[in-house]
Amino acid sequence: MSEYAGVRAIVTGGASGIGRATALELQARGAKVAALDLKPGEDAGISQVSCDVSDQASVEDAVTKTAALLGGIDVVVNNAGIGARGTIEDTPDETFLALLNVNVLGAVRVTRAALPWLRQSRSPVVVNTGSIAAWTGLEQRAAYSTSKGALHALTLAMATDHVREGIRVNCVQPGTADTPWVQRLLDTAADPAAERAALDARQPLGRLVAADEVAHAICYLASPKAGSTTGAVLAVDGGSHTLRPIPQ
Repeated sequence: MSEYAGVRAIVTGGASGIGRATALELQARGAKVAALDLKPGEDAGISQVSCDVSDQASVEDAVTKTAALLGGIDVVVNNAGIGARGTIEDTPDETFLALLNVNVLGAVRVTRAALPWLRQSRSPVVVNTGSIAAWTGLEQRAAYSTSKGALHALTLAMATDHVREGIRVNCVQPGTADTPWVQRLLDTAADPAAERAALDARQPLGRLVAADEVAHAICYLASPKAGSTTGAVLAVDGGSHTLRPIPQ
């Protein structure tokens, strides 16, 4: 029997990129899955639910609807996020607040709304999608790094607060991933092709992280077989955080 048999999972930002790859991987492993997104997708067998994680009412409605569709909630993957380029000098307060609202408070809202169902689950778990930006200084990513650093800290706080309830909380820290979201950021650069080449070159593996690789890590952290893993922050970054090979 699949390790995910009977598991009911929701994935925010589940219509594209890492979120979609995660929803599909969870489904392939036997879970019942709902993808929550501003623009729901069309993947067969995955419940598609409209949700704006920046809006409390939208989140509560989407989570309640999802719990009814799936018959409960065992896994919450907080993956929805937005990004921005810039230093503190050229990034307005509004941009900082927007990223904190989606990337941090979005995870708060969804998890808070799901807690009544998680508390009824036999193997409840929350996995947050962080970023290498939480622990590595990146150029032109002041607001984004701030939000992901806060999400890292939030993961540890949530894991501590809910450990006695048996609710596990973990986080993945992807490096720069080959997703539509990253491509949109690249498109804002003066020379997108040169920016992409520079991103590839700075990765120890010589390439960007694949969305499927992050999905695999999320599925490990969310698995009922990982019952002793909580408060974990797992890097999926091709060694970018810890390795410093000599450039060739």
